[in-house]
Formats: sequence, structure tokens, C-alpha cells
Amino acid sequence: MIEDHPLLRIRRNFPRPTAAQVDAFRGRQTGHVVDALGGSGGLDPRIKPIGGVKPFCGVAVTCNDGPADNLATFASLTVVKPGDVVISTANGFTNIAVIGDLLLGMMKNSGVVAFVTDGAVRDIMGIRAVDLPCYAAAVTPNSPARHGPGTIGYPIVCGAATVGSGDIVVGDEDGVVVVPYDRIEETIERLSAVLAAEADLDAKVKAGLKIPDFFQKMIDSGRFKYVD
Repeated sequence: MIEDHPLLRIRRNFPRPTAAQVDAFRGRQTGHVVDALGGSGGLDPRIKPIGGVKPFCGVAVTCNDGPADNLATFASLTVVKPGDVVISTANGFTNIAVIGDLLLGMMKNSGVVAFVTDGAVRDIMGIRAVDLPCYAAAVTPNSPARHGPGTIGYPIVCGAATVGSGDIVVGDEDGVVVVPYDRIEETIERLSAVLAAEADLDAKVKAGLKIPDFFQKMIDSGRFKYVD
């Protein structure tokens, strides 16, 4: 007899970053984190804060619901730990909501610090009341099924980016950035240099800078052709 496929495949014991590693990204702008990653790492720009801008930083717990379902996202309540960010892929399907205010509230009660999806959400008034960062690609009143199949804890593609459980996730008004687990230390080291350079240039701009040194060198190189 052929066995029924499981409704969910759940991976609970994935590597997690240390508290110090997460803290290194807390309060950092997503743009600075992207610069430290070499210019990439942001999710699809359609994924934006819903119900108000609330920056966040935490550890990814990945869910693959597929379109029109949210069983995996619902079952993430059995896996999450305080400080986690639930990231759910609906494979970019936005006609059905992945989550509403009640499930978001349960996540908050479980210590989750943010929810992110490439799908849609619903109940904006309730989401505002829950006051948990919620980032999505769309809003719709349509509700999901809860049939599966799905996965929790396995790598997913969300917003055109690969995300693994244990990655660090940072979100703000500009969007959401994912720092892969195996690049956390490298990115922390580069982030210090990015922040120093940003502060230096910011001070120069406020002091009246019109053209930065690196661009002046390009001008002086003679490789610009003026036609009039």
C-alpha cells in the first residue's frame, strides 16, 4: 500500500545565530546591511510593511505554504522561539491571504518579532492593533485553506531570494533584507566599515559637499565625453 504523503515536513533543529550576532544587526538600516552584503540581499520590493512601519531584526523560521494555503505558517507556532521572524512563501500568489490579525497575534504571544510573506495578508485594522511588524506583497480579504502540503524549516524562495531557517532578517521602511547564516560573520565585519564610511560622507554632505572624491576622480580621468 502506498502511504499518504505527510501534510507537513517540519525541520526544527536548524543552526541558529548567536544573540550577539543578531544584536550586531539590530537597529541597522536595510540599505547598510545590503551594502555590507555586497549590494544584494533585499527581497522583492513589493514586500513592504502593512499597517504601519515597524523595523525589526530576528532569526528566520521559513514556511512553504504554496498558493492559497497557510497550514505551514499556522504550524510554525510549534517551532518558533522568542526573537524569531516567520517568513512564509505563497509562491508569490496574492489572491488569498496567508495570515490575518488573529494568527499574527498568536505569533506575537509566542515571542515572534515579525512576519514576512511574498503573498497577501488581511485584517489591516486588526494587524495595526496587534502591533507586530508585518510585511507582505499585497492585502486581500480572501481567506486561505489549511490543507497542506507544506514545509517548515527548509530553504524557501521568498520575494525572489533564497531564505534558510537560521538566517538573520532585517526589515524597515525600505523593505526586508536576509543575511544568509554562512555569511553572518563576514557581513558583520563589513557592516562596521559601511557604517564608518556612511557617517563620514554624511558629515561631509551636511558640511556642504557637492561632489565626493571618488566621483571627482572619475571626472578627472577624462573618460566622460561632453557633446555640447
